[in-house]
Amino acid sequence: MRGWWREIAGLVLPVVCGGCGRPRTELCEACGAQLYGGAPRRVRPDPEPAGLPVVHAAAAYGNAVRAVLLAHKERGALGLSRAAGRALAGAVRSGAGKDPDPRPLLLVPVPSARRAVAARGHDPGRRIALAAAAELRRAGIPARVAGVLRQRRPVADQSGLGARERLANLTGALGVVPGGARLLAAGRVVLVDDLLTTGASLTEAARALRRAGDRGAAGVRHAAVVAASPSAFEINRNWN
Repeated sequence: MRGWWREIAGLVLPVVCGGCGRPRTELCEACGAQLYGGAPRRVRPDPEPAGLPVVHAAAAYGNAVRAVLLAHKERGALGLSRAAGRALAGAVRSGAGKDPDPRPLLLVPVPSARRAVAARGHDPGRRIALAAAAELRRAGIPARVAGVLRQRRPVADQSGLGARERLANLTGALGVVPGGARLLAAGRVVLVDDLLTTGASLTEAARALRRAGDRGAAGVRHAAVVAASPSAFEINRNWN
């Protein structure tokens, strides 16, 4: 019910830019440029968790980028998923798009906790992944979303936890749904999320896919995010 209300509210409430609050536009040109106008980069947190795939990000997490992602995730500005998806698609192309494997791209979103989805009324990661897959297809790149990951147990709130604590909190928390491994064997798996900070979520997602033992996920090589922490983004400015 909450999700339907947000969809309807978006049609009747005054529109303001999700990045800066400018009226009469969902995302102004300047804020859009911060989100998806730059060159995506390979990013790496410090310390880097063992098992983290190669990650590419579209932007650094700050200013308008931070505001857009929070507006979409926490305040129900669902229309911003298109812009975030465009940014994510660019990060996917920067990494997995250069892989010579001819199979279609399978974007596997890191799932949100069930209680978070219930509280927000939507799953922001999945919504952005769907928008990114559509953007890739418009560019002539076969892609679809494979939502095969699920939380196997509750996890503590990650806010306030350090890198090691986050990894310990998430280890063993994710699993692949029955039949998911078979679905992934048909494409190139790319883990996707909205944000990289310590890399704990993507590391656990990669572990879950590898544990499933399918041919497509056994060597999970690529991940992509809309944004990465400024330190992870800036330290790797010369990697590409």
